[in-house]
Amino acid sequence: MSSVAELLKQAQNEVAFTADPHELDDVRVKYLGKKGSITSLLKNLGKLPANKRAHAGKEINAAKASLIESIHEQQLKLSANEIANKLALNKIDISLPGRGPDSGNLHPITQTLRRIKKIFALANFEVRIGPEIEDDYHNFTALNIPEDHPARAMHDTFYLNSGSLLRTHTSPVQIRAMQKEGAPIRLIAPGRVYRCDSDLTHTPMFTQVEGLAVGDNVSFANLKFILYEFVSHFFEREVELRFRPAYFPFTEPSAEVDIRSDSGDWLEILGCGMVHPNVLRNVGIDSEKYTGYAFGMGVDRLAMLRYGVDDLRIFFENDLRFIEQFS
Repeated sequence: MSSVAELLKQAQNEVAFTADPHELDDVRVKYLGKKGSITSLLKNLGKLPANKRAHAGKEINAAKASLIESIHEQQLKLSANEIANKLALNKIDISLPGRGPDSGNLHPITQTLRRIKKIFALANFEVRIGPEIEDDYHNFTALNIPEDHPARAMHDTFYLNSGSLLRTHTSPVQIRAMQKEGAPIRLIAPGRVYRCDSDLTHTPMFTQVEGLAVGDNVSFANLKFILYEFVSHFFEREVELRFRPAYFPFTEPSAEVDIRSDSGDWLEILGCGMVHPNVLRNVGIDSEKYTGYAFGMGVDRLAMLRYGVDDLRIFFENDLRFIEQFS
């Protein structure tokens, strides 16, 4: 049965050269399957002389066991190679620097608002907030705004079915604060306000900061000083201001304030004036004893000027390519 040894050697060589589990299984079937070469030798044992069957059977079974062992070892080798190849494809260079977590940053409008609050805090202005859904009295009447004023019209103000409205400025916060606290008082009122307006420099919702100071002998000179100080601190440089006469129902005299840009143009940044005596009387403050000034500015507008943005609407598009520039 020297042919058994030769057959085993041939089978083991084929096993050794298999490159994947499928090839290995083909070799197994070729020699150990139902019609395999070694299986056929076992089936033909009965054709041998009786005195040779025992020896031949022992030799064939030994060859079969040896081949099974070779196949098992090749299976382990192929499996190890497969794992090694997968690891090589997904190899991580641990010497590379790690990737830190992406950190968020504040929206430029929020950054601007915080800057404004910080500057006025240095001048002892306290922050007051109030409801965004207001009534007609606090939004208009208490502020000396007449019934026929354009601001009361549907095309300028968002009215609700209940008769309330979305506040058009944060001045109602000042009214509520003066009613509750009286005078002297010194505050700023930041918050969202709403108007029926939308273009390159206006949006239906925007952020506003209004300021108020009421006390003994408060003058327009005090107002000009605080605004000069604020603007120079906000833009971190000396800025030329211009006060233009204006009309606001709640202040008298009133002015609009412009700054001179780098190109030499004048740009409006806020409105201001001395609190109208009627407003003081409406909140129970003696207008003969106390005077005050008030001012109001759009945070969005100041953010545009500070960061050089020419279209207000881009602040609300949530484009990360834009917002990440202000981290």
